[in-house]
Amino acid sequence: MELLKNWFRRSFSDPQVIILGVVLLVASVIVIGLGKWLSPMFVSLVIAYLLEALVSRLQRFGVPRLPAIMVVFLGFMALMLFLLLAVIPRISRQLTQLVQQFPDYLRQGQDLLIELPAKYPELISQEQLQTLMNAIGQEVGNWGQQLLTWSLSSVAMVFGLVVFLVLVPVLVFFFLKDKDLIIGWLMGFMPKERSLVSTVWAESEMQIANYVRGKALEIFIVGSVTYVTFALQGLQYSALLAALVGLSVLIPYVGAALATLPIALVAFFQYGWGWDFGQVLIAYAIIQALDGNVLVPLMFSEVVNLHPVAIILAILLFGGLWGFWGIFFAIPLATLVQAVIRAWPRSLAAAGASGTDESQGFGSEVGKS
Repeated sequence: MELLKNWFRRSFSDPQVIILGVVLLVASVIVIGLGKWLSPMFVSLVIAYLLEALVSRLQRFGVPRLPAIMVVFLGFMALMLFLLLAVIPRISRQLTQLVQQFPDYLRQGQDLLIELPAKYPELISQEQLQTLMNAIGQEVGNWGQQLLTWSLSSVAMVFGLVVFLVLVPVLVFFFLKDKDLIIGWLMGFMPKERSLVSTVWAESEMQIANYVRGKALEIFIVGSVTYVTFALQGLQYSALLAALVGLSVLIPYVGAALATLPIALVAFFQYGWGWDFGQVLIAYAIIQALDGNVLVPLMFSEVVNLHPVAIILAILLFGGLWGFWGIFFAIPLATLVQAVIRAWPRSLAAAGASGTDESQGFGSEVGKS
């Protein structure tokens, strides 16, 4: 008991620790409690964070901030229009075609399963096959019910998407234009002495910024290369599968394995067993090898300094809390937790000395007065 008292007295006697704890608690409550309603704002913050690097680069070339913001923002809007008018409709059409063709795939799969007891009687019996087919039929029925429920709520989803698409560009523009004003207003609610908060922010902000920007670029590169490769091979649903592969990089060690199954199934039902099927899997394996051994070390060598177990734990924890965005920000949040753990036992003097470091990016002024 005395040991616990000494730890509590040592850890929480410093006011800076209390300030840091309150900041983290308030931020967590806002994200967990209001995340569903404030999701456009969070998305806009992420996009503004990404675009701030381009704005800063133009400023280093002598372009005033407002014209630099206008150039970057117009480029962002052009990219959004391209995605909305060219990429997303193509993916949507291929998804619709895949759903329509799913019953044919299911029948082909059933025909293959029916042949298994005759070919491999020592591995599977007729009774086991029937049990397996009943389980598959029940699961497909559940998927159909979920799809029907989703389609009935699609009107509300479309309305929410329209509101989302209108709000996000507006918020992104004002986050870029009035960055200093917004940060100054937020700092008005912070205590003057916040050296420990500055220490944690200075240690984690640059890594978080580089990770988010690098991950967005990795999604684009991997998705684009996969689409070109599958399209050249004539694989059906190449845009849909490329989008799946691009998004799979959000989940280290697991995403690539999860994306392998739909790619293999589509290639098998299109080509059957043969060299064309093998070519698709070999090309996909090469893409994953280049991503894991060339692209990721090149882009994240100085960013991700976490053990694989810590990364998987962060994905499970934050993904369970916040879904897609929790998975996307799992590694940055783990980096933040690591920075808090490193800074927590420090004395006020050590925190103040470390808190003088500065970092660039949207929000780097958070640690400043």
